[in-house]
Amino acid sequence: MQLPNQRGSYRQQQQGPSPMAIRTKKHQLDTNTYTRIAMGRVWRREWWYALIPFAVGLLPAIIWHSWWWLALSAGLTLLYVLFRSAQVTGMTQVEQSKPLFEKMAYEFDNKQIVLRRNEKEGMRITWDMIGEVKREAAGYLLLLKTPELPDEIKGFKRWMARTFDAPIFVEVPDRIFNSGNDQKLFEAMLRRKSLLV
Repeated sequence: MQLPNQRGSYRQQQQGPSPMAIRTKKHQLDTNTYTRIAMGRVWRREWWYALIPFAVGLLPAIIWHSWWWLALSAGLTLLYVLFRSAQVTGMTQVEQSKPLFEKMAYEFDNKQIVLRRNEKEGMRITWDMIGEVKREAAGYLLLLKTPELPDEIKGFKRWMARTFDAPIFVEVPDRIFNSGNDQKLFEAMLRRKSLLV
């Protein structure tokens, strides 16, 4: 759409990012950092799931008393912990998650977050896709909501997909902001959107 200027001619409406957007330096999320943070979040939330294989392994000990059942339950628990940890670690190797681990600059405005690889390529995340924001010691962690599953996935598969998902987040360290004022504006933006308390 063209808007009239004072001389009666028309000028182009600005395309691209908002002039009020907060732009940052480039940052790359390290796969080891992702794994450490994601493992911590998963095991804080799901530690009690490891008790299920332990209890199932001990059930035969009610009838047949033996130390072998304790060893079996410990082995089942270890297998479960390794399996769940491999799921989270495997997130760094999946093709769909590769853009999360590339070097990108961030642009934050009132409508969206743009993760830019360069001037032409980028990924957009709207604010309604963010579930919560955690203030860490060295920055912010923007945790994305779990996407809705398609309707054709039903029953046990749906439960598995919902229960054993890996956390997806965007890390925004303090050091990538161009100034302290940008960081204060970003924090104020998060508070306005009720993401940071």
